[in-house]
Amino acid sequence: MDLTRDQIRVMIYYDYKKKLSQQECLESLQKTFGDSCVSRATVYNWYAEFNRGRDHFEDEPRVGRPSSAVTPENIEAVRQLINVDPHITYQQIQDTLQIGSAATGIILHDYLGLRKVTCRWVPHFLTEAQKQDRVDYCHAMLEKFDGGRSKRVYDIITGDESWFYYYDPETKRQSQVWVARSDPPPTKVRRQRSVGKHMFAIFFMKSGFNTIIPLENGKTVTAKWYTDECLSNVLKQVEKRRRLNDLIIHHDNASAHKATQTMEYLNAQHVKLMGHPAYSPDLSPCDFWLFPKIKEQLRGKIFEDINELHAAVQEQMEGLRKEDFYQCYEQWFERMNKCISVQGQYFEQI
Repeated sequence: MDLTRDQIRVMIYYDYKKKLSQQECLESLQKTFGDSCVSRATVYNWYAEFNRGRDHFEDEPRVGRPSSAVTPENIEAVRQLINVDPHITYQQIQDTLQIGSAATGIILHDYLGLRKVTCRWVPHFLTEAQKQDRVDYCHAMLEKFDGGRSKRVYDIITGDESWFYYYDPETKRQSQVWVARSDPPPTKVRRQRSVGKHMFAIFFMKSGFNTIIPLENGKTVTAKWYTDECLSNVLKQVEKRRRLNDLIIHHDNASAHKATQTMEYLNAQHVKLMGHPAYSPDLSPCDFWLFPKIKEQLRGKIFEDINELHAAVQEQMEGLRKEDFYQCYEQWFERMNKCISVQGQYFEQI
């Protein structure tokens, strides 16, 4: 007895609901009805349809669709191209298969159920204890600073170090990959670029920019450099306008920041520490706001040496408005509330 298309689709749906994989479904059908029963493309296409929420087995109306190009062979070919290179573009698919843009879009979206998104970078796979630490920290800071409304927020100076590149061509578009609509956004590990780079430490407050300190070529970030070069310059700038006794330093848990020499220096200057939970760049103003903002402005520009790069970073910092720093601090405390609401998970792209 020959099976109708609707009957085959019902059996594919049955295997789908049983949580069988596409390959397991295909093998089961072929074992029962022979190799000519159903093609691999058919099984994969219908799994994609069911993932998209389709609840019927009849053919959809295809008014205006270029049926000559939307074939099982082309659908499977597109699938294979994406498996080989998830970054492949519309144009590359069209050129490879010699099909039009309309047919390519129909295959990608309607038949394969794919969408193209930018990879999301996650800094760390958090343990339950680390998530709870993040929640506890946010609760403590929100209470201490009255949800960000306290005047003491103006006493917080935040800072960090970051690499800046003599040339940074990479864009988010270049990291986009094809994924199924039901799949979560992919992640990626940040890779070191082969071009020249230089490290800067930058500090600022809610009221505005404080200072920028370049790390000397060939040197590494140590507690001595951090105290003698960074913190000493930071405090000099602050002393021009206020008492150090009121100052609160915020930085992450890098080794130079937690070193005994650093702690002793801050204690001697009667400067308090705000603290910071581990693996939490999404709760650090430098990481979620300042560094991305500056680097985006410098992207695509070429700098010949450290002096040009330093001048460019300095110019970007001095070009920021007081309102920008104010809004950053407002966003900082909003992020603490978000972190609590998602129970310590990373809550957005970083």
